[in-house]
Amino acid sequence: MRACAAPPFANVRASERASDRMPDHVLDDDTRWRPHDLLRLRHLQQLDGEPAWVREAFERAPYAVVRRAPGTGGFVAIGLRGAQRSQRYGAWAHESDIEAVIAPESLAECRPAPERSPLAAFAALATLQHDMSGALAGFIWGPTGSTGFELATQVLAVTASSDLDLLIRAPEKLSRNTAVEIRNRLQAHAQRAGIRVDVQIETPAGGVALAEWAAGKTRVMVRHARGPQLIADPWAPAHGDA
Repeated sequence: MRACAAPPFANVRASERASDRMPDHVLDDDTRWRPHDLLRLRHLQQLDGEPAWVREAFERAPYAVVRRAPGTGGFVAIGLRGAQRSQRYGAWAHESDIEAVIAPESLAECRPAPERSPLAAFAALATLQHDMSGALAGFIWGPTGSTGFELATQVLAVTASSDLDLLIRAPEKLSRNTAVEIRNRLQAHAQRAGIRVDVQIETPAGGVALAEWAAGKTRVMVRHARGPQLIADPWAPAHGDA
């Protein structure tokens, strides 16, 4: 996020932890909404220091993406996007204002408006959708970023230079060889479309870049609500090596 609002629940969260009434994992994890899910909101509370473009963007599309940050007191960490690439803002929504949750995988078979389909990101997505035995066959996956946002909201977000961002859910371990095969196939799709395809694997430990896991590194960077961590195996039952 280019900028981020201060948590509106800082004092509540501190007092809850100090009195041991609520453990960290309860504060940080809520399976009702997960990172990259899009939330349709009925209201967005005003926050101190909010950029001028936020209200107009929210009126145009009352949606926000769930971001990786711990929340409590009924608040969810969200990210808002404006019309410009530089307009990204980390904010907070109260769960009572959430009208609907749209997971990336629910968008995997969606199509853009016909006049938008020639854009490279949508063309690359269409190739994956038609390739039933291809790179993502057998996986739960979906588009995120500008592609997912436009498919979910019908608000123009994809441009001629947009990347195609994808999420793969991997609750079970993804072997390095499989990761390399997926990476190579997606790179071939990307080269034909003339764009970049960026893939994140959602593991039990958090989000891991497919390219990093396929590279065979000893440790990979895992994105978690509590912050980035270097982990050898994001699927290991305990993450003491983080």
